[in-house]
Amino acid sequence: MIGNEASAIEMGVGEQDVYLFREGTHAFLHRVMGCSLHGDCATFRVWAPNAARVSVIGDFNGWNGDSHPLGARWDETGIHEGMIRGVARGQAYKYRIVTRDGRVLDKADPYAVYTEVPPATASRVWTLEYDWGDGDWMSARRARNALDAPISIYEMHLGSWRRGDPARLPSYREIAQPLADYVSEHGFTHVEFLPLMEHPFYGSWGYQTTGYFAPTSRYGTPQDLMYLIDVLHRRGIGVILDWVPSHFPDDPHGLAGFDGTHLYEHADPRLGFHPEWKSLIFNYGRHEVRAFLVSSALFWLGVYHADGLRVDAVASMLYLDYARKDGEWLPNVHGGKENLGAIAFLRQLNEAVYREHPDVQTIAEESTSWPMVSRPTFAGGLGFGMKWNMGWMHDTLDYMHHQPIHRKHHHGELTFSLVYAFSENFVLPLSHDEVVYGKGSLIEKMPGDRWQRFANLRALFGYMWAHPGKKLLFMGGEFAQWREWSHEGDLDWALRQLPEHGGVERFVRDVNAVYRAAPALHEIDFEPRGYEWIAADDRDASVVAFVRHAARGSPVLVVCNFTPVPRTNYVIGVPRAGFWREVLNSDATWYGGSGMGNFGGVRTAPTPAHGRFQSLTLTLPPLSTSYFQHEND
Repeated sequence: MIGNEASAIEMGVGEQDVYLFREGTHAFLHRVMGCSLHGDCATFRVWAPNAARVSVIGDFNGWNGDSHPLGARWDETGIHEGMIRGVARGQAYKYRIVTRDGRVLDKADPYAVYTEVPPATASRVWTLEYDWGDGDWMSARRARNALDAPISIYEMHLGSWRRGDPARLPSYREIAQPLADYVSEHGFTHVEFLPLMEHPFYGSWGYQTTGYFAPTSRYGTPQDLMYLIDVLHRRGIGVILDWVPSHFPDDPHGLAGFDGTHLYEHADPRLGFHPEWKSLIFNYGRHEVRAFLVSSALFWLGVYHADGLRVDAVASMLYLDYARKDGEWLPNVHGGKENLGAIAFLRQLNEAVYREHPDVQTIAEESTSWPMVSRPTFAGGLGFGMKWNMGWMHDTLDYMHHQPIHRKHHHGELTFSLVYAFSENFVLPLSHDEVVYGKGSLIEKMPGDRWQRFANLRALFGYMWAHPGKKLLFMGGEFAQWREWSHEGDLDWALRQLPEHGGVERFVRDVNAVYRAAPALHEIDFEPRGYEWIAADDRDASVVAFVRHAARGSPVLVVCNFTPVPRTNYVIGVPRAGFWREVLNSDATWYGGSGMGNFGGVRTAPTPAHGRFQSLTLTLPPLSTSYFQHEND
C-alpha cells in the first residue's frame, strides 16, 4: 500500500496550520512546507521571515534568481510561497534569499525530502510514494517495541558495514537483504542506524545534519531507504534511527543564518555555538523551530515507518554550561544552568511522538544523572521511553580492563549499577563511541593473553545480556573485531573464519536466542521485582551471582567468574528447589572455551546458603558467565 503520510503531503496552509505554526505545536509541517510536486507543477514554501526577497532557482529555470520570486504570505507567518510550472521530479533547486542588508544567500530547502549527492548541496524535487509490504509488522509492532519485550539492538554505520568495493559506498537496496539475513541469523531484534539524515561531511557519521527530512543520497533515493526498512520489517526486525536535534553545522547552504539572521540558532554564541563540536545550537525557545524539529521526528516515524528514534546528545541540550567554562555561558531566567527551552522542547517532542505513534520508542543518549529522563511528562519527567545507561557502560568496561588479579579491588565498579538500575528504563550500550578515537576495539580492551581476551569478552557479553536493561552492540563487536572501527573502511569479515572470533560470534547468536526465549531475561527489566541478588560481595573470587525473574515462568540464575581461576564446589543459594538446567556457558568449547561446566545442569540440595534454604554446588569455569534456568519437576 502507499504510505498514508506520503499521500497526505501538500495539504495547503490553512488557518489551523498558521495557528499551530506560530504556537510551535505543529507536528506535521512536512505536509505543507518545502516542495510539493503535482504533475509538472510544484508548490514551494519556505520560512524566511526576515528576508527582503526570496526566489526559487533550479534546473527548471537555469538557476535564474529573477525568474520565480516567492510571495510573502499575508498572515505574517514569515512563509514565502509560490507555484512554478514546468518542474520535473529529480530536478535540483535552492532558495535564493536576499537579506535586508543586501547579501545573497543560496540555501537548500530545510524541508527537502531528497538532495544531490554530497559534496553537491542542492535539494531535489521529489515525491515519496512507496508500496509498503510491512503491514503485518506495523499492525503487531507494539508488542515488539514494548518495554517488556526482548530488545537486542545491532547498531551500525551503513557505509562501512559491508563496503566491498572501496571505491564506492553501498546502496540502501544492496544492503537490505544481506543485512536482514545477518541480523536475523544472529538473533538481534532491532537495527539502529547511525544518522541517515543528509549531512555534508561523511566523516561526521551523520551527526552534523543538514537534511532533517532527507535521507542521505549517498546510498540512494528515499524509496531505496524505504525498501531497506520494508525488508527488515518483513523479516521481523525493528528499525531505530539516530536523530540529532541538539546541534547543526554552519555550512553556508544549511540552516545557519538562514534568512540573513540567526533564525534557527541563537545569536549569542554563549547560547548558540557548541564549543565541543564547532556547530550551532537550535533556539528551542522559538516556536517555529520547535515545530520544525517535532515535525522532523514524526516524519521519520510516519513516512519511513521507523520504530524508534535514538535522540543524540541530550545532555548537551539540557545544560547551558555543557562543555563550557565559567563566563562562556548564560544562566536561565532563574539563574540556573538548566536549558528551560530545551527541557520544554523534549517534553513536547515525546508527547507528540507517543500521541501519534504509541507503538514506537524514543531513546535518550543522556550521559548525566538528570532525573526522570524516561519517566512520563505528567509525572515531571522528560517523557522518553528509554535512556542509554552510560554509567553502566563506563564502569563495566573499566572493570573489565583491569587484570583479573586486580579486579577484587574494583568489585564495586561491577555491582554499583544495580544501585540505580531501576531509576530509568535503561539500554545497555556498547556503542560506536567505545571503539573509535584511540579507545581500541572491545577485544583490545580485554586483558590477558589471547585466550583470556576472548574469554573475557564472552563473559562480558554474557553478563551484559543478563543485566537488567535492553541491549545494544555496535557492529563488529559480535565477532570480536580487533582494530578500531573506521567509517572509511569495512569490517574485517575474514576474522569470522578464525576459531576464536567464530566462537564469539556463535556465543552472541546463542545468548540472543536464550535472551529472547527466556521471559525472565527481558520481561521485567525496569522494576526491582525482576532482579534478585544472590552473591554481590564475593570480591576476593571476583564472582557475582543473581537471579532474573519473569512475571510468569521460570527464573534464570546467572553466575559470573571474572578470574581465570576455575571455582569448583562453589555453593550458590537459590530461591527454588529442583533442577536448574545449564542453558548457556560462555566457556563451552563450541565458543572457544576450555569446556568446563556442569554437565547440563544441577539439582538443588537442602543446604542453606546466601539466605536461601536451597543451594546448588557448581563448577564455575574460568572467565565465564553461565545461565541456569529452573525447571519444574
